[in-house]
Amino acid sequence: MTAPGSGALRALVVQHEEPTPAGLVMDWLGERNAAVDVWRIDVEDREVDARDYGLIVPLGSEHPAYDDTIPWLEPEKRLLLDATDADVPVLGICFGGQLMARLLGGDAFRSEMPEIGWLPTRTHDADLVSEGPWFQWHFDTFTPPPGAEVVADNEAGPQAFVAGRCLGVQFHPEVTPRIMEDWVRAYRHELDAEGVDPDGLLEETRRRAGAARAQAWRLFDGFMERAGADDATRASALEG
Repeated sequence: MTAPGSGALRALVVQHEEPTPAGLVMDWLGERNAAVDVWRIDVEDREVDARDYGLIVPLGSEHPAYDDTIPWLEPEKRLLLDATDADVPVLGICFGGQLMARLLGGDAFRSEMPEIGWLPTRTHDADLVSEGPWFQWHFDTFTPPPGAEVVADNEAGPQAFVAGRCLGVQFHPEVTPRIMEDWVRAYRHELDAEGVDPDGLLEETRRRAGAARAQAWRLFDGFMERAGADDATRASALEG
C-alpha cells in the first residue's frame, strides 16, 4: 500500500492481470495523497474487507465478466457485493463496470459490436462524462441494473451508468501511452482480427494523452463528489 497523508482516502484497486494496471487512476489517487492498496486478485490469495476502504476500483480484464469459471471471480463478486452493502463507492472500469452491472441486477454478455479505438459517446450528463473520445477495447457489453441512470451510451450500447454510489464505465479512462504499448504487445492478435492498425493506435494515444488525462480527472473528481467519497464522516475512507 502506498503511504498515506493525514486523513488520506484509502482506496483499493483490483487488478486482474499484469498488462492491465490502473494507469491514470493511480496518478489521480497519488495527486489526492490517497493510501492505495493494489490487489492482484489473479495471483494474491488474501482476505480483503470492503469496509476498510473509502473507494474501490475494479479494473478491466481480458476475461469476460460473465465467466463464472474464472478462479478469482467469486472473491471479487463477494468484495463488490460487500462494498454495495456497506455503501462503499465503487468505480468499475470496463470489466469492472460490467461486473458491477451484473451484480446489481443487470446482465453482461458478448457484444455484437466490439469496439477498439478512440470513440465518442453520447453523454446524458456532460458534467460527469464528456463526449470523449474515450478509449475502448472490449468485446462484451452489459445491460444497466434496474433503477440505474445511464449517463452515456453509443451505438454499441451503454457506456456509463450510475447506481447509488457506483459508477460503471465501458471505456478505459485509465489508459496511458505506456499501457497502450503493453496492450499492443500482449493483445496484438485482437487488433489483427479487428483490422486495427497498432501504429496508428499508439500514435493517436500519444497525441491525445493530455486531453485524455484532463477528461479522466473530470470524471474521477465528479464521481468522488457525487458519491460523497470525500465525506470526512465516512470512517472507512480515512486512515486510522
